[in-house]
Amino acid sequence: MYDTFYGFSGRPFQLTPDPDFYFESASHRKALSYLGYGMNQGEGFIVITGEVGAGKSTLVAHLMERIDPQAHTVAQVVTSALDGEELVHVVAQAFGLKIEGKDKAGALGAIERFLQDEAREGRRCLLVVDECQNLDITALEELRMLSNFQLGSHPLLQSLLLGQPEFRRTLAHHPDLEQLRQRIIASHHLEALDESEVQDYVEHRLEQVGWDGRPIFEDQLLSLLYDATQGIPRRVNQVMNRLLLLGAIEEVDAIGSEMLDAVLAEMNADQDRGSSVEPSGLSIEPAEVAPASEAGIDSVPASEVAALLAERDERTAELEAAISELQAAGRSAAGDGATALSTPQFDETIGRIEARLEEQEQSFRHVLTMLIEWLEDDTSREAA
Repeated sequence: MYDTFYGFSGRPFQLTPDPDFYFESASHRKALSYLGYGMNQGEGFIVITGEVGAGKSTLVAHLMERIDPQAHTVAQVVTSALDGEELVHVVAQAFGLKIEGKDKAGALGAIERFLQDEAREGRRCLLVVDECQNLDITALEELRMLSNFQLGSHPLLQSLLLGQPEFRRTLAHHPDLEQLRQRIIASHHLEALDESEVQDYVEHRLEQVGWDGRPIFEDQLLSLLYDATQGIPRRVNQVMNRLLLLGAIEEVDAIGSEMLDAVLAEMNADQDRGSSVEPSGLSIEPAEVAPASEAGIDSVPASEVAALLAERDERTAELEAAISELQAAGRSAAGDGATALSTPQFDETIGRIEARLEEQEQSFRHVLTMLIEWLEDDTSREAA
């Protein structure tokens, strides 16, 4: 929605990693240098860690664009809580090997033969393992064992390990990982963006979709954005998505601190209700759109929207009661003379109604924002 309103060619703050939006902060530049050095060695482990949303996956996506597919074969694994045997099978599948019905030894044999064949063809194999903090120690040990595969004196597999800060601590201190530690040839921890980088980051992503200065951002807004997100790129994306959507809903060309406060309050309210910041679990009632089977979308829980609409109805009832109260006060004032219209009781009634109108507007806006985000989150929901 907001991309159309502001004339963008796309959505600049999607949460999915996209190498087209890669922004090279000082920390990302160092990480890329370590990656380049490590890959030139052609063996062992390269380790990149960072907070959730720091940009590890985007960094890897950028790296993959720079790798020559004729010279490298890359397999990527996003792990859950895997043990050693499970990891071996997942790695085999990531390289496209058919290992159904094979035990661990059979899967290891298939991997070794594949790596040897690739080496004979002049291709180096790289294994990228994301979310390594979820791996069992036995799985990390299996990764080390995979690094032992050689053709003559030529190592057959290099691994890039990505993880959150706890993975870095595990690697540094766990007594069973000494042999793996000895094979780490490059390591870097991705830092958050600093305040000046947040502004550059926001403008860089906007420029990628044809931003021409509309909307404008009021003074200090991006500084306040840094305070709210602590420079974590994914958090910046979340808040900027909401800000631009709010700007489009209200049809404004300038985004300021009051709008940021409103967005942050809504996001905090989402968290307080136990829901994700992204409305990925929203549902639309059948009475409002065609059933899922007709619209071609998946069925999802309706609890979030139902709660919001119930809140809206409650506020509507309160507003109607306040209007009735005002009408009664007006009739009384008409009987007592015009001067009665300025009584404290009348002013208090007006103030309550204005406050309820503001709450009602925020409630409607919140429902609309979350519905739009959910519908735009997946192209399969466009029919809705």
